[in-house]
Amino acid sequence: MVEWQPVILSIKVALCSMVFVAIFGVLAAYLMRNRDFPGKAAAEALFTMPLVLPPVVTGFLLLVIIGKQGPVGRLLDEYLHTQIIFTPYAAILAGTVVAFPLMYQSAKAAFLAVETNLEDAARTLGAGEWRVFWTVTLPLAWPGLVAGLILSFSRALGEFGATIMVAGNIPGKTQTIPLAIYFAAESNDLTQAGLYVVIISVITFSLIFWLNSWARAKAKPFSAKVVS
Repeated sequence: MVEWQPVILSIKVALCSMVFVAIFGVLAAYLMRNRDFPGKAAAEALFTMPLVLPPVVTGFLLLVIIGKQGPVGRLLDEYLHTQIIFTPYAAILAGTVVAFPLMYQSAKAAFLAVETNLEDAARTLGAGEWRVFWTVTLPLAWPGLVAGLILSFSRALGEFGATIMVAGNIPGKTQTIPLAIYFAAESNDLTQAGLYVVIISVITFSLIFWLNSWARAKAKPFSAKVVS
């Protein structure tokens, strides 16, 4: 019998992480595309690091920051009398950090693909920067942003290394699907682990399948216009 708590928690964590990476990833990509400043290359490297670092290293760095002895952990304890370590919020933070590079890279590529002359035309007609962003840049970059959202959700859904470092494996509280798979397999409950593998595989396959189908459907009208 499948215990559905890890599935529900994983989906909640992935959805919350997706919201955060959508906000910060899109904002960071847009600013990086339009601004040049000293240290830009270093900032972009920092944004991408969670993609190439082992997740357990990312989790350790988060633990150092938000743990009870970390700077953020101390502030939370001193002023709010609370901690996010070993809570579902820590799992959301871990999912957000590891998924951020995927959203950032997808959004950056999408914004770079937008024709700047269309944005300049909107500006000449009196549109401000935010209006240009919402009415020109965002709609044209939308397919790439959707791809980033789906990839970020899938990455946060499958996060293991950073999550176990900062959220732990507390059944009914912080146990996500990847953690449930690992500890079920460790206890030789291969049936339970296999069921969780099937569930997470079906979810991620469905998302990627929908994304690919949606992208092809969006490309067909464009191809038809080019041929005509």
